[in-house]
Parts: sequence; C-alpha cells; structure tokens
Amino acid sequence: MSIKKLDEIIEFVKTKPQKRLVAAYANDAHTIEAVHNAVKMGVVKATLVGDEATIKEVCKANNIDVNDFTIIQEADENKAAAKACEIINNGEGDILMKGLLSTDKYMRAILNKERGLMPGPKAVLSHVTVIETPRYHKLIVCGDVAIIPAPDLNQKIAITNYLVNTARTALQIEKPKVAVLAATEQVLPAMQACVDACIISKMGERGQIKNAVIDGPLGVDLAIDMECVQIKKVKSEVAGDADCIVFPNIETGNVFYKCNTKLAGAELGAMVVGAKVPCVLSSRGDSTKTKLYSIALAAAVAK
Repeated sequence: MSIKKLDEIIEFVKTKPQKRLVAAYANDAHTIEAVHNAVKMGVVKATLVGDEATIKEVCKANNIDVNDFTIIQEADENKAAAKACEIINNGEGDILMKGLLSTDKYMRAILNKERGLMPGPKAVLSHVTVIETPRYHKLIVCGDVAIIPAPDLNQKIAITNYLVNTARTALQIEKPKVAVLAATEQVLPAMQACVDACIISKMGERGQIKNAVIDGPLGVDLAIDMECVQIKKVKSEVAGDADCIVFPNIETGNVFYKCNTKLAGAELGAMVVGAKVPCVLSSRGDSTKTKLYSIALAAAVAK
C-alpha cells in the first residue's frame, strides 16, 4: 500500500534497519534538534561533525542528551564538511546532512573530485522534494526546485529517474505516474519544454525509463486537477493524478514549492540525490518538522 502522508514515511523508516546520518558542521540548535528528534524516533543513528564544545553547549541549553550522538571534533566549517564526506567514503555513514555551513561550501565538499561524494564525472546532482499539501489527495514528488537552473534533456531524464526511484522506494508506489510540465498540453515544436516532455513521455512508453507511467507535455493544472482534465477532455493515465512532477526549469519548480508552503500550508521533505548517498540540504529557516521529514526521506532511499 502506497504512502500518502509525510508522517507515514517516518513510520515506514522505523520498520527498516537504522541508517547512519553524518551532519556536517552541526554547531547549531536547528540541526542538532532535528537530528536528535530523528534519533529519538528511531529513524537514524547520528554523528555530528563540528566544534565539540559548541555542540555540548547547544545540547545543554536545549535539554538534549549529548550522549545520543557520536561527536567528531572539527571547528573549521570547510574541514568539517570534508571530514563528513570522508566518513561517508569510509563506509561509516549512509546519509549526509548540512549543518551551519553555507550551501555553497556544503555543495563544494560533495563535488570535490578527490574527497567528495560524486560517483563519477557524468553524475547529475538534483534536488527532490516531497510535498504534502491539503489541496491534493496524495504526496507530490517533484524536482528540480533548487539545483539545476535550466535542465537540458539529459538532465530532465535523470531528474525523472530520481523522482521515480523516490516514489518507489520512499512512498512504496509500484508504478508512479509522472507529469512532465510545460506551459501547455499542446505539442508545440517551438517550445523546448514541450519537445523534451514528448521525448521523455515516449521514452517511458518504450521502456527506456522504467517502472513509471509518464505523460507530457502537461500544464500544472492538468497534472493535478481532475476537474480540469474532464473540462479539457484530455485522455491521460497521469493527468489529474500525478505522483511526480518534472519541472521545465528552476523558476517553475521553486515558485511551485514556495507557493505550496507559504500560501497552501504545505509540509515537505527534501534531499539532494545523485551523489553516493542522499544529502539533506535544509535551510536555516526550515522548521524542525521539515528537517525531520527530510531526514526520514533520505533514510527511506539510502542504500
């Protein structure tokens, strides 16, 4: 039975062997509290890489038992990120998480050619978001909203595969329905998003992208609104019931994600995929609940 709520991902992960999370430069209360919640709920075991004195001070101020973590001393943020990647590469961690360091330094550590987490020179990093919004009947797995500004066809194919894998492993959907977005459902050769959507849809039909039902181009209204599908008389297995959404560019994805969270009261979990392990990339402004969902999501897909 497929998972339809973010809280269900947490319960699902609890039934699996615990994954090992490594938090890079985990000197802040936001990161430590989120990781502590995940540890207490049985979602992960955790190692915090950062300044030990600061971590202990934060734990004391927030009534958190410091003994719930393994602490690795490294006061420099760049070295802490590199050390966290080293722990992963040594086979001692299954998930990476961003702490107090900036996103560019976190990503630089992941992308480092000698000590980073890239599986090969042709690997594509992408951001996968799982959104729970009160206006839709199930979770939406979507990308990319944060990393690839203007994905080309090959990158869109990679994004599609990442979304399908997340839906299958984390949400237990055997054959997820994927909507490849454009501004219209019409096949317009002059609009690159339409052309790419047609190719990806045909690849799904021919089995080049496996374990999914794919349709596109579709406007976002057709992807998620069955009434709109009926009014426009569009015949599609995906339209009105999409599990996954592939955005044509980062602006489309970012606006969709922020409108859902800020205007519709949506909750979410998110991670970077394409590296050797899933990497939790949360903003300091994200709620503790969002970070917990992101950790659970990463734990659900980690090998």
